[in-house]
Amino acid sequence: MPAITIQDIYAARDRIKDYIHVTDLHSSRLLGDISGNRVFLKPENFQKVGAFKFRGAMNALLAVDPEVRKRGVVTGSSGNHGQAVARAAQILGVPATIVVPQDASSAKTRAIAAYGAKLEHFGTSSVERIARAKMLAQEEGKYFVHPFDDPLVMAGQGTAGLEIYRDLPSVEAVLVPCGGGGLISGVATALKACNPDIKIYGVEPENSNSTYLSLRKGKRVPLDTIVTVADGVRTAIPGENTFPIEREYVEEVLLVSEEAIKKAVVFLLERCKMLVEPSGALSVAALLSGVFPEKNRTLVGFLSGGNLDVRQLSRWIEDASL
Repeated sequence: MPAITIQDIYAARDRIKDYIHVTDLHSSRLLGDISGNRVFLKPENFQKVGAFKFRGAMNALLAVDPEVRKRGVVTGSSGNHGQAVARAAQILGVPATIVVPQDASSAKTRAIAAYGAKLEHFGTSSVERIARAKMLAQEEGKYFVHPFDDPLVMAGQGTAGLEIYRDLPSVEAVLVPCGGGGLISGVATALKACNPDIKIYGVEPENSNSTYLSLRKGKRVPLDTIVTVADGVRTAIPGENTFPIEREYVEEVLLVSEEAIKKAVVFLLERCKMLVEPSGALSVAALLSGVFPEKNRTLVGFLSGGNLDVRQLSRWIEDASL
């Protein structure tokens, strides 16, 4: 039995509707010309906290027993989920602790602190920070919110899929960034319930390809080393709840190079006037680099977030190769 159903996503939509932004699709003629498709972008970089993660975090915190919630919440995150939990906790008036990696983006950690959460730096991998967050939650009697492998989080992310279908019922393919799988499993569940013929493509960096390898092997495969500018998808292994949904619904996982990711970030800023972080630009990297295998499709590229260190971006813009 799948971890979530379309009914769970409808319930999440009703639960969070007064808290989130509904992000309207943007068309891109230039991306369409380059890729040979009719292209729309789902700009979750315009979502509250600058990323889709707010949907899942808000759903999880609203759904939990208020008596449990008021003791406080804990999570482990590379940044965006941490911001989302911090902001959701701030809205609901509960304390939050966010465990981030030692090399976390300073832009993201500053935002987490600004939302009033307590920060702890620990380790560099998703396995390390999630384990630390779970331990803290247990020791302190607080509610742990998993960054991706929680059915409430997955259902919250799936509400973005409902919006895509509402705005573009003719959609034939959707390209979604892959990390732990919370976003793609939620979006795929929503879209496949609306129209089973819609194709769902994941996109991962070549250097952080746990979902790609896992789908090829037919089982969850951990990564020992992850080195990518796309910090939001530095996940060592897909989730236990997310992976079965990915196996059922994901057509293929497309891999993109580090150079392609950087070019996509600069392209989105220069040509689409959107500030999108590397993880959020993966779908555009797939279209620009030609790894998307289809033509003449009506498709949506999911822009998952916009929390980018502008100092990092300035270095890429100055790079003549981009």
